[in-house]
Order: sequence, then C-alpha cells, then structure tokens
Amino acid sequence: MQDGAVIISDLNVVLGKKFRALQNISVELPAGKIVGFIGPSGAGKTTLIRSIVGRQKLAGGSISIFGMPAGSKGLRKTVSYMTQEASVYSDLTVAENLQYFATMLGLKRADMKTEVDRLLKTVDLQAQKNQMVEKLSGGQKQRVSLAIALIGQPKLMVLDEPTVGLDPVLREELWSLFRQLAASGTTLIVSSHVMDEAERCDELLLIRDGKLVAQGSPQKLREQTGTKSVEQSFLKLIGESK
Repeated sequence: MQDGAVIISDLNVVLGKKFRALQNISVELPAGKIVGFIGPSGAGKTTLIRSIVGRQKLAGGSISIFGMPAGSKGLRKTVSYMTQEASVYSDLTVAENLQYFATMLGLKRADMKTEVDRLLKTVDLQAQKNQMVEKLSGGQKQRVSLAIALIGQPKLMVLDEPTVGLDPVLREELWSLFRQLAASGTTLIVSSHVMDEAERCDELLLIRDGKLVAQGSPQKLREQTGTKSVEQSFLKLIGESK
C-alpha cells in the first residue's frame, strides 16, 4: 500500500484561455495527517482543492487518491469535500439536512438515526437538531456543513477555508475536532490564508501565484528559513523565489 493519501504529478490547470492557475505542481500528501494549504487569497488553493476532489479540468498532469484517479466513482464514499460556502438547505432542519445527504450517499435507513446522532454529537449540535438551518448562526451553519462532510467517516476530508468567519472559540473547537479525526486515521486537507492556523498542521504546502513555494512540517520550514513562525518562513521563501 502506498504511503501517500494523495499523489500529485506535474499538475497544471488553466482557467479561461490563458490564465495558468496552477503550474507544475508535484507533491505527495501523507495519510492520517492534517495537511494545510497555506497562501494568500487568489494563490490557487481552491483550484488545487477542486482538482483533488475531481471538480476541476486539468490542463496536464495527474492526481491519485489512495491509488485511484481523482474523481473516480470508487472514491465517492472515501473523499468528502466542504466548500467555503455553507453547503446546506436553509429550509430544512439540521437533522433533515444530515438525513438527506446521508441518503444521497447510500446510507441504509436502519442506520440513519445512529449516524445522525453520531454526527450531531461530533459537531456539538444536538440542541439544534430540530432547528431550521436558516435560523442558525454562521458558525452553526459551518458546523452543519462539517457534519455533512463527516457522513460515512471518509478517509480523506478536503476542507476549503472551514474556519473563515468563525470566532476564536469556534475555531479552537474545530481544530480540536480536526486533531481527533487525524488521530483516528482520517487524512485532512485544510486550506487557509490565516497563517497562525498553519502552525496547527502536520504538513504544509505554501502556495503563491499557482506555484508550490515549499512543503514541510511547520518546524521544518522554520528551521529551513531560520525564522520563528510559518508566516515569517512564508515571507522569506517568497522573497527568495522572486
């Protein structure tokens, strides 16, 4: 069995007719770890994520996930994707949203209640179970989206800016959950433009202008650049790449 959860080889993506959104990216992402895609807005993080989950046309290169091409039908229950926008139906309750998406993924009716209860407990929304989503706060909607991404206990979770707009307490709670998931063997890809979140990841990809600037653990990147933070490392590496 391969060590890498995701293997990307010479990936290129062109948006429109000429814009090279991703350029010659080759990288292997470890299984059972939290991998952070870090970079400023517009760096190419979302395009890379869309490529991994099979929603982006590639101009060149390949992506393999647990030995299968990205976007394969065989990965449907293995890979989950949480977009930046809350992917929920506002005219349904929290429980109804979870039941709907679980049904779409083929969960058996007999297992539905147990799975919904597990998800609600995991994201701490038991008290909001029967509330309409439109009545929830932004942070609560974000947690419903995360619960949907957790349906069926996927091996790879791809989370695009999952903490954007959340207060510090909720961010802390989500990162604690991410750590628990990784400890249980789930691989997480988390994109962010907030550099302090980079320090929480096991592995980092620093991305700028569609290019991979550097890869490594936060400690490795700090040591490599002789800096005290990932943000300082990123700034130094950008300067060296110009």
